[in-house]
Amino acid sequence: MEEEEKKSLNFIEQIIEDDLENGLGADKLRFRFPPEPNGYLHIGHTKAICINFGLGQKYNAPVNLRFDDTNPAKEEQEFVDSIKADIDWLGFKYDQELYTSDYFEQLYIWAVELIKQGKAYVDEQSSEDITAQRKNPFEPGIDSPFRNRPIEESLELFEKMKNGEFEEGTMSLRAKIDMASPNMNMRDPVMYRILKKPHHRTGEKWKIYPMYDWAHGESDYIEQISHSLCSLEFENHRPLYEWYLDQVYDNESVAPKQREFARMNVSYMVTSKRKLQRLVQEGVTTGWDDPRMPTISGLRRKGYTPASIKNFIEKVGVAKRENLIDIQLLEFCVREDLNKVATRVMAVVNPVKLIIENYPEDKEEWLETENNPEDENAGTRQVPFSREVYIEREDFKEEADKKFFRLKLGGEVRLKAGYIIKAERVEKDADGEITTIYATYDEDSKSGSGTEASLRKVKGTLHWVSAKHALPIEIRTYERLFTTEQPDAEKEVDFMEFVNPESLNVSYGFAEPSLKDATLDDHFQFQRIGYYKKDRDSSDETLVFNRTVTLKDGYKP
Repeated sequence: MEEEEKKSLNFIEQIIEDDLENGLGADKLRFRFPPEPNGYLHIGHTKAICINFGLGQKYNAPVNLRFDDTNPAKEEQEFVDSIKADIDWLGFKYDQELYTSDYFEQLYIWAVELIKQGKAYVDEQSSEDITAQRKNPFEPGIDSPFRNRPIEESLELFEKMKNGEFEEGTMSLRAKIDMASPNMNMRDPVMYRILKKPHHRTGEKWKIYPMYDWAHGESDYIEQISHSLCSLEFENHRPLYEWYLDQVYDNESVAPKQREFARMNVSYMVTSKRKLQRLVQEGVTTGWDDPRMPTISGLRRKGYTPASIKNFIEKVGVAKRENLIDIQLLEFCVREDLNKVATRVMAVVNPVKLIIENYPEDKEEWLETENNPEDENAGTRQVPFSREVYIEREDFKEEADKKFFRLKLGGEVRLKAGYIIKAERVEKDADGEITTIYATYDEDSKSGSGTEASLRKVKGTLHWVSAKHALPIEIRTYERLFTTEQPDAEKEVDFMEFVNPESLNVSYGFAEPSLKDATLDDHFQFQRIGYYKKDRDSSDETLVFNRTVTLKDGYKP
């Protein structure tokens, strides 16, 4: 049994289990999720969120939410708020809300110590010159002419940098490590740059800001994070992470351990924040939470559920190598969850009027129908029925072969929860478009009545909406935002070339009146059509519904 359990562990869990066996106390386990507040979280981030918070739940260990706010040029409070809202919506609870800016003073003090130890120096070269001197992994870099400047001089210049006495780009603080290292990150990396921009938390106090590599590991150390988990792109940053830690480690505290997992790429999506920002700025989407965006808030607005996203991450698993995940797996997961939780309702997205000529003009009745056949506790509701109803235009043909099980002239179908009807004739406009279908009904065939006529089998059952009670709705049908699986795979072609001009289709239809009380948290299955969610653009005059996903497809996970 123990052997089976060990086999089922992913490689990160195995690392933690090994550390516990080798003497790390379970009470020393602490994880963190460290987003940069320079954009909205996207589907790729959900993997890191689920891994870190999932480990916290498994080992009953705290998880910090730490905002890596070291670049005030790109960071905004809006992004901080959206990130917190996303994590809350996913159902995860963090132990502390922290910010790298909480540690600016300590980071500065440690940087001064490195200068005093001859392990850091102020460089007066441009970033272009520094990059050029680093050369490439196959030949040693060239030392900066300032690499061996006197310690006192670097200390004085660094303080003046902090005080704002130099312009942006004129100076930086670099660690003195190894200009011949095959790992480019170790070739005297920049620790601080001058940036004279107000910070969303510290205001005008700082004129210099720490670089990610310097701030990240030291922040982990301050918080005593036991396992610092990040995506594979940081694998070759690990030696630098560890070098920085070695400079401040006191031999008694927990030394954070950085380990990397494969980031998650999903077909027909881009997850670069820079590219997502372009989609917003150039008006391709209406904002970061546009339902076509791969952001968590976009998926939420489209109608995805926390359970569906968590299940998707679980199915993808924790891997060491990157691969492209089929978007259909994500769609399968939301379809699977919504099938269990979504209320079934009747809505017609491409309506044509049907008049039941032998049904009394002044009569209306309420028919009982189930809310969700997958949930026995969901109960039933009443829907109004009258002489005139709307049905889907595609559910009727004047003539059709035997494989068409919907309504045709002379043919019969059942109106769901209602009666068997027979199409008798049609009325058309000047262009030959059908405007009205005329039918008759079998008065004794009402569903659930127990009569012989009600038990009669007909092959088709149609959804419908009573015209007299119909609720007008706007329907937003979303297709994939890009026309190719990997829109940013071709370096020579701008990913914007692959934007799908047909990614949003707006139409107008009718729904049963119960949808008037729909909330933004409700999920619906428009029967025989797909899953939908009310959008925040809805008003008292116009209810807007976003299509989350179609009812089914051929995908098998």
